[in-house]
Amino acid sequence: MSSSEPTSRRIVSSRHLADGENWEASEVEYGMIIAYNAFSRWMTRCMSAAGNTDLTPLEILVLHNSNHRARDKRLTDICFLLNIEDTHTVNYALRKLLKMELLTSEKRGKEVFYSASEKGKELCQAYRTVREGCFLDGLSRVGLTGEEMRELAANLRALSGHYEQASRAAASL
Repeated sequence: MSSSEPTSRRIVSSRHLADGENWEASEVEYGMIIAYNAFSRWMTRCMSAAGNTDLTPLEILVLHNSNHRARDKRLTDICFLLNIEDTHTVNYALRKLLKMELLTSEKRGKEVFYSASEKGKELCQAYRTVREGCFLDGLSRVGLTGEEMRELAANLRALSGHYEQASRAAASL
């Protein structure tokens, strides 16, 4: 087989889930597993290079989301935007980020709104700089165009919606 021919080898994490039809779904799931873990590892290492070694992937996502568009956000907003059902984990992340002075909070009526502090904004900017140098600069070697990246993102969002629907169906069994 030459290097230009596509491989017929199927790579899955759980062979027992790939029996019969729909091997492709198992291949995609394995791809998501390794991509998720690589992305989590990347976020923590990028944040370490940016100057903070104490944040988990979830805390990094919450910090960036709190800094997004410089708009104050509530716990429910952050959970919704990150598609996280367990508000307790996000609330813990918010408390930790507040304690580290990376976020500020303001109570308005019964709601608490969060935003990145100046220290948090500076850390997000440092993360961006590391991301540009270590990830984005090398992305062109992967061979994906901007249009292909947008299509991949749209497909991942659509797949996420299908998993959400399947999750609701499984919960009703």
